[in-house]
This record gives sequence, structure tokens and C-alpha cells, in this order.
Amino acid sequence: MSDVNGPTGQTPASNGLEDAAVGAAGAGAGAEAATGSTTGSATGSTTGSAAESVAGVGAPTSATAVGPHATAAAGGRRVRVVLVDDHRMFRTGVQAEIGETERTGVEVVGEAADVDQAVTVITATRPEVVLLDVHLPGGGGVEVLRRCAPLMADARQPVRFLALSVSDAAEDVIGVIRGGARGYVTKTITGTDLVDSIFRVQDGDAVFSPRLAGFVLDAFASTDAPPVDEDLDRLTQREREVLRLIARGYAYKEIAKQLFISVKTVESHVSAVLRKLQLSNRHELTRWATARRLV
Repeated sequence: MSDVNGPTGQTPASNGLEDAAVGAAGAGAGAEAATGSTTGSATGSTTGSAAESVAGVGAPTSATAVGPHATAAAGGRRVRVVLVDDHRMFRTGVQAEIGETERTGVEVVGEAADVDQAVTVITATRPEVVLLDVHLPGGGGVEVLRRCAPLMADARQPVRFLALSVSDAAEDVIGVIRGGARGYVTKTITGTDLVDSIFRVQDGDAVFSPRLAGFVLDAFASTDAPPVDEDLDRLTQREREVLRLIARGYAYKEIAKQLFISVKTVESHVSAVLRKLQLSNRHELTRWATARRLV
């Protein structure tokens, strides 16, 4: 992990892209009220009917990038990016910060709000970099990575993933890095630092928010790293999600709504978890999860 890099000049104290998302949403609403929606060449296009249904719609104005890759656009370099996040307002804010291709060199070629959409759009557009949220309907970022493994392994045109999440939980970071992501930054990152991180990942570097870099090194490079929990590893990603929600006291109907699945599917997952962990009921399951700090 000697190639770990932190984005230059990051300001964790600010809300970074989260503030940009709020601002962009407000500005977009005002502009639409004043001038109405526009379509056509100004919105850009994405090849493939599957991608068109969730593709990005153009490049809003943003500040000029000033990091090491700030001159990429001037030098003719481009990076094609797909945004995967279940919050539309946040995706709009990211586009406003990084999507002015002539200035940043970043071309947003598609968007997705859940796992199935993400796999469809990524497969159709074959971007160089995917900005991936960790928590998504349909199985989470880890499931996207699993289903896109052949694209990551393509030697001629690899698709690389950069996790972009509000979470800095150890389990989330380790999960996506094990899944194949090249880096992990939090949503407090600034737009200019995010552009720099995208180009670094395109180049094959590993990029982490400064606060996470030491943790990642400890977890993967140290001989004292904690052992893998074999019991937990028996569970699928979806079973782990159900396990956490059960341990937090959610009812089956609430879990079904949260994960966009049926109550019967929730019951099946709970039965599988109890069987694999050799537990008898949800009370034992809650104690098991609490002891491992999964709640």
C-alpha cells in the first residue's frame, strides 16, 4: 500500500460536496422557475438505451480545478465518470462541482441511484472512473463491485472505482477496498480535491481521505491486523444488511421498506442468518451483532 495518496488541501471541517449539493439544488430550482427546463444538445447524451434512462444531463458551471491535474483539460486530457449515489440532490451537487468538462477535464457520462441501475449504466458506458456510494438500495456498493468485477479486470480498458461516501466507518472502508475499489474519500472533500482524486485513480493510484489513510495501512499492511471474522464472512452482503437492521430493532416490514425487498425475502434472509450463525432467535442475533460492534 505504498501508493496511498491523500487529496491535497482537503478541509474536513467544511461540508464540502454536501454543501455544494444543497446549493446546486437550490440554484437549479430557481433557474427552472425562471427559464423552464431545456433539452437537446445542451444536455449531452449517453450511448445505449439502458444508459440514457439514468445518464447525466450536461455540465453545470463549477470552479476551476487547481490541483496537480488542473491543467488536464487544457492539455486535452479527459476522464469519463459515472456517479452512483441514491440521493439525487447530492449527484446534482457533484455535477455542479466537477462536471464542467472544459475546465476540469471530467465528463460525467451517466448516473445511477441503486445497484441494478449502476451495473447497467457502468456496463453500457464503460467509464474510466466510477464514483461509488457505499450504501445503496439493492445490496450496497460492495454488490456493485462484485457484479462489475470483470470490468475492473479488463486489462485493455479497466473500470476503476473511487468510493465517495458520508461514512467513515471501518467496516464500510474495508468492505469496498476488499471489493476492488481503488480509494475511499468522504463527502467533506472539496470539488477541486475530488477532481484530483479522480485523475489519480484513473492513473492507477490508491487515494484516501487523510483521516482514513492511516487506518487503511494498518488494516492491510500491519501484521497485527485483526483476523477475519469467519462467522461474519459466511453471510452475504444482503444478509449482513438484514442482520444489522434486525439488531437495531427494525420490524420485518420496516426492513423490507428500507431495502426495497418483500417481507418474505426478509424472513428468508433472517432464517439464513440464524442457520449460518447457529442462533435460535432474533434476541440471540442482536447480542451476537452487538458483541461484534455491528449495530
